Amino acid sequence: MENGGAKEWHFRGNEELTKASAITIRGVLNMLMENLNPDDSRSVISLGHGDPSEFPCFRTTPLAVDAICDSVRSAKYNGYGSTVGIPPARSAIAEYLSKDLPYKLSPDDVYLTIGCIQAIEVILQVLARPNANILLPRPGFPFYESRARFCHLEVRHFDLIPEKGWEVDLDAVEALADENTAAMVIINPGNPCGNVFSYEHLKKVAETARKLGILVIADEVYDHLTFGSNPFVPMGVFGSIAPIVTVGSISKRWIVPGWRLGWLVTNDPNGILMKHGIVDSIKGFLSISSDPATFVQGAIPQILKNTTNEFFSKIVNILMEAADLCYDRIKDIHCITCPSKPEGSMFVMVKLNLSLLEGIKDDVDFCRRLAEEESVIVLPGVAVGLKNWLRVTFAVEPSSLDDGLGRIKAFYERHAKQQ
Repeated sequence: MENGGAKEWHFRGNEELTKASAITIRGVLNMLMENLNPDDSRSVISLGHGDPSEFPCFRTTPLAVDAICDSVRSAKYNGYGSTVGIPPARSAIAEYLSKDLPYKLSPDDVYLTIGCIQAIEVILQVLARPNANILLPRPGFPFYESRARFCHLEVRHFDLIPEKGWEVDLDAVEALADENTAAMVIINPGNPCGNVFSYEHLKKVAETARKLGILVIADEVYDHLTFGSNPFVPMGVFGSIAPIVTVGSISKRWIVPGWRLGWLVTNDPNGILMKHGIVDSIKGFLSISSDPATFVQGAIPQILKNTTNEFFSKIVNILMEAADLCYDRIKDIHCITCPSKPEGSMFVMVKLNLSLLEGIKDDVDFCRRLAEEESVIVLPGVAVGLKNWLRVTFAVEPSSLDDGLGRIKAFYERHAKQQ
């Protein structure tokens, strides 16, 4: 025995973690960054992420910064908070979300989480009873699938229909569901598609959920970031038709993803979630996990109360102009097509036509070589469930967006098949 050590070590890594994290947005983007040419003197332009906070035009409101500073200086929030969130923050979020609903949320309907990611973790773990399955959109946000698989919750995919503004294929939802289906997920405004669901379509989603006896997980992390014909309608409006669990955060609307303050909200005026043990399970999960920084929770009432409509309008206008620029410039890049103009969030999905390109195998190969040759990062569609598509982020500085799209056009022209 060498150095007095054990003859055999009795621990192993958890292979389930490795499997669950096989495809993540961050992992794919990191892989693409490794393909950058160090000899390219041009700046790297990332059109692959959803964090515009580094750009001055997307800086959060000073009022939010003041709220954080006031919270820290008050010394009231240096200790542990409640596992479900401190009461003033829960009350403020309930009031904030109730403005868009036909009924009033109680603070007891609101659970604070470490960003929207933890809210997703909570509800998926709550639903992960033996043999249960969940219906996820394709394309969608891949964390849902990774986390569901890790907690042994079977995943079934329904399609979003590009020709119909990325509406949910409700016939497919009904065909996929069975007695073990617990929930379906919708993301509105859409990541990765940039779509915004209409009131009428959301009502049909709720009616389908009621028919199937399932709840709806409504991912509204991009709430109110809309600039098209459809206004933002929270899924909670239809909570009397079917129970809704909403997940969201201040990350996107306030451009502060690093502050890690999110929420899980039960929109359930009929008390169905309480009756079926969902509420108790949410509390149980939060009692054995971490909670968001108390000083950030302490700042929430001031942030929600003091942020002006001028700030929100400014951010939406910047996104609208960037979406217009992105949509118009894509028309000049013949190897990609956009089925519908983005109307919300920070992204657009475009279809890649490989038949127009010489020597490009698929979307991953396109993105890898684009990074190498043009120092531009774009997310391959396979990372969000749609092979040979691309997700393009337009939430960047206008000059960087224009430059990045110009480089993609140059890349296409260099690799275009000769007619």
